[in-house]
Amino acid sequence: MKKFTKTIENFECAHCGAMVFGNGYTNHCPKCLWSRHVDNNPGDRASDCGGMMMPTAAEPDGDGFIITHKCEKCGKTIRQHTSKNDDIDAVIALTANSDFIFGK
Repeated sequence: MKKFTKTIENFECAHCGAMVFGNGYTNHCPKCLWSRHVDNNPGDRASDCGGMMMPTAAEPDGDGFIITHKCEKCGKTIRQHTSKNDDIDAVIALTANSDFIFGK
């Protein structure tokens, strides 16, 4: 079973309204970091949920961070890598939640 499908698409963020220009790996808004539950496997757009995925935490990972998103509709949790164009202040603000959630 294929685990990743590169899907290039632009979208308007359903949380903050920012226009997001996708590159095939884009999975969240770089401004507010929110996402939408549209995939079962990355890029497949096969999820029927469609719920908003709130960024709940971020933790360092090599040269970047991993953001944890939680779907407000079904509760699914997904971890995603940050992108170079993500708002670093928003990412850093999430690390405070990571300290609480992960006991750091």
